[in-house]
Amino acid sequence: MLIELRMPALSPTMEEGTLAKWLVKQGDEVKSGDLLAEIETDKATMEFEAVDEGTISAILVPPGTEGVKVGTVIALISAEGDDVNAKPAPKAEAPKAEAPKAEPAPPPPVQTPAPQAHVTEASGDRIIASPLARRLAATLGIDLSKVKGTGPNGRIVKADVEGAPQVATASAPASAAVAPASQAPAAQAAAKPVWFDDSIPHEIEKLSNIRKTIARRLTEAKQTIPHIYLTVDIRLDALLKLRAELNAGLESRGIKLSVNDLLIKALAVALEQTPKCNVTFLGNEMVSYKRADISVAVSTPSGLITPIIRDAANLSVSRISNEMKELAARAKEGKLQPHEYQGGTASLSNMGMYGIKQFEAVINPPQGMILAIGAGEKRPFVVDDALAIATVMSATGSFDHRAIDGSDGAQLMQVFKDLVEKPMGMLA
Repeated sequence: MLIELRMPALSPTMEEGTLAKWLVKQGDEVKSGDLLAEIETDKATMEFEAVDEGTISAILVPPGTEGVKVGTVIALISAEGDDVNAKPAPKAEAPKAEAPKAEPAPPPPVQTPAPQAHVTEASGDRIIASPLARRLAATLGIDLSKVKGTGPNGRIVKADVEGAPQVATASAPASAAVAPASQAPAAQAAAKPVWFDDSIPHEIEKLSNIRKTIARRLTEAKQTIPHIYLTVDIRLDALLKLRAELNAGLESRGIKLSVNDLLIKALAVALEQTPKCNVTFLGNEMVSYKRADISVAVSTPSGLITPIIRDAANLSVSRISNEMKELAARAKEGKLQPHEYQGGTASLSNMGMYGIKQFEAVINPPQGMILAIGAGEKRPFVVDDALAIATVMSATGSFDHRAIDGSDGAQLMQVFKDLVEKPMGMLA
C-alpha cells in the first residue's frame, strides 16, 4: 500500500511552510529516521525525518515550493513488496486537486452580501479578508479598503482582489515595500506600484519566511502595543573589572564571558526583583511569570531571531555564556528547534558592538518589555560629586504601557542599573 507523506507541523504556530529542498529522490529506499527534506518555517530551516520504511514512489511537491499547507500530501512511499510504479499516478493527482478546492470556497456569483462588506474605512474597522486575499493584494499593490467582499459577511476573497485592478493604490508605502517580491512574470508589472522607478538599477529578491514573519510581527507590535521608552546611563567600570577577573579564573575551562552574558544575567535578576514587569498582556487577563526567560536578539543571514536563555536569573554566568554561544551558532545556521526560540518573558537587544550609542527597540509580542543596550564609551561623568572619566552605556527599556506602568518600568531600569554598577549583587 502507498503511504502518504504529509507536510508536518514543525512548530505549534506553523500553518504553512516552504519545502526548501528534497534530500531523497523517487526510487530511493528510506527507513525510519532518514532525513527526507529541509522545510523552512517562519523562523528556521528544519530537517524532516521519515517515520515509515519503504521506497519513495512519487514526489508531489517540488523543491522551493512556498506556502505548502500543513497536512498537504507532499510525497508517496510504497511499503515493502509493493510495485513502486503501480499506483503513484492516481494518488499523485489527488493532492493537486485539493489545492484549487481551497480557492473556490467563496463563489463569485453570491453577490448579495456585497452591501454588508465591512472593510476598513475612516472608522478604522478591521478588514475582513482571507489570508490568500491579503497576500495577493500585497503582491499586486491593491488597497483592500477599496475592495468589496463577496464572501460570507462581506469577507474579501481571492476573486474579489483579482477582479479589482482599478483600485491599485499609489500611496501605501507599507504595502508597496513588499510589492516587488512577486516572482511571476505576468504579475511583475502589476506588482510594481506607480511610484516604482524602473529606470533605477535594481534587483528584486523574494522574501524568506523568516523575513515575512519579522515584518508581520513588528508591524503588529507597533500598531497594537502602546510603547513607553525609559533610558538610563550606566557606569560599566565595575562590571568590566569583574568580567576580567572572572575570565582569568575561567581561562583554564576555555570559557570567555562577554559583557552581553553579564547583562543577560542582570536583566533576569532585575525582572525577578520587579515582577510587575515580567508580564504579558492578554486583553482581559494578565500573565505574571514566576521566572525570567530572556530572549536574546541574534542577527542571522535570513533575519533577526531570538533564542532563549531559560531561567537566566538562576544560571551561572558561565552557563549563560556557553548556552548563548551554542544557540547563536545554530541560529546563524538556521538549525534552532522551535522550543529554543518560541516563548520567553522579556527580550534583550545589544547594538553596542556596532557603535550604536542609544536606540529604542520594538517589543517582541506577546512579551511586555525589551531592553535595548547601547555601546559602552568613555564619557565625562560625575563620580562622588566630582567630574571624572568613566565608561558609560545607555540602556533603554521599551514597555507595553497596557500592562506596565511607567513607575514600574522605571523601577526595573533602576534595579538593572544598580546590578550592573554593583555586579557582585547579581552573582550572590
